[in-house]
Amino acid sequence: MPSFYLSKPYQPPEAPKNLPLNQPWALFGGMSPEQFMKRYWHKKPLLVRGAIPAFELAKNNHQEFTSPISASELFKLATDDLVESRLIQSKPWSFQSGPFKKSSIPKVDHQDWTLLLQGMEAHHPAAATLLSWFRFIPDARLDDLMISIAGVGGGVGPHFDSYDVFLIQMSGRRQWQISMQKDLSLNPNLPLKILQHFQVEQEWVLEPGDMLYLPPHIAHDGIALDAGCQTWSVGFRSPSFKELLQEGLWRLAESLEEIPGLEEKFADPKQAASTNPEELPIELIKQLEKKLTGLKLDQIQQFLPGITAYLTEPKQAAYFTGPMMPLSPSQFAQKISSHALLPHPQTRILSLRPNIYCNGELVSRDQTSQIQGAWRTLAAHKALTQKGLQSVEASSLYEAYLSGWLIFQSQ
Repeated sequence: MPSFYLSKPYQPPEAPKNLPLNQPWALFGGMSPEQFMKRYWHKKPLLVRGAIPAFELAKNNHQEFTSPISASELFKLATDDLVESRLIQSKPWSFQSGPFKKSSIPKVDHQDWTLLLQGMEAHHPAAATLLSWFRFIPDARLDDLMISIAGVGGGVGPHFDSYDVFLIQMSGRRQWQISMQKDLSLNPNLPLKILQHFQVEQEWVLEPGDMLYLPPHIAHDGIALDAGCQTWSVGFRSPSFKELLQEGLWRLAESLEEIPGLEEKFADPKQAASTNPEELPIELIKQLEKKLTGLKLDQIQQFLPGITAYLTEPKQAAYFTGPMMPLSPSQFAQKISSHALLPHPQTRILSLRPNIYCNGELVSRDQTSQIQGAWRTLAAHKALTQKGLQSVEASSLYEAYLSGWLIFQSQ
């Protein structure tokens, strides 16, 4: 039996409430997060040996750490229809989407397969804990934590990503090859997005506890060298300007419903007889221009609420269920005085001062100053414990709890 089945699982420590941004971190090879962001973020790759020192310390003490999530746990999650999963096999290349029957998942000691599980922060506390260490990067950029488990030879082929990613080795070894090549054309004859030409420029073998950071559009290929090889990928999305502006415009258009003055009908009592009836009337253009100027639609502040709401939309696979036995408003207010209220792992919260958006909704609007303050605390610290909370009934905070967007820590 492989040794990783007998090893002690690594448990990520809780991140402090205020991350020490100007202090050296092992995660970045002795650099502070501030130095990492200045020198490497969105600029160039970084390899860090011993990014998680616990693995090396355990090895020096004749122990062995492995991933906090076992292979059997991951296989079980892949059978769940609430977990986004994919199975990739090479020789030849094939691709399947989950959920999977247990019998269709390859055995750990089989070769040339990879199982990918998305959004693992929502399905295992260790993944959520590890993710909390990356909150020196704006929440608006976070995508999710994906786990890859593979047999020897497993991988997804040479490819590139359009987002920043931290590749953390959690179990077994993986060989990484990268290239700064400009040619990112894909092979049209394969079912996966695999580069047609991959020219290796650098190569490393990552051991448990090592980490590789890659900015967008760096060609790379990772191949598992051991059975049950696990790589945890912390991804940060880079939405296109087209995507952001389209979503901002769509939500801005919806908000026009709330402006009574726009219900007025166009009128043109000064319209003269026209010799060019096929042309859009000048008077209509002038009045529209006046309305647009009044709405200030040429200013970014008008678009930001819609864009912020969009960036808090949960992932498509997100699923929320309210509490089976919901607390009454008074019970809720009492419990929050001693138990931390947390965002559900799939809940997204962003601040656009002074407003707070949660899961696509403006939750601070028309709320008491106390409820607004509670939402600001949740957005900043991802936890809320508050005594003397009042006016809970019908508040957006209590409604979010009933919807499963917010949960108590003891759950």
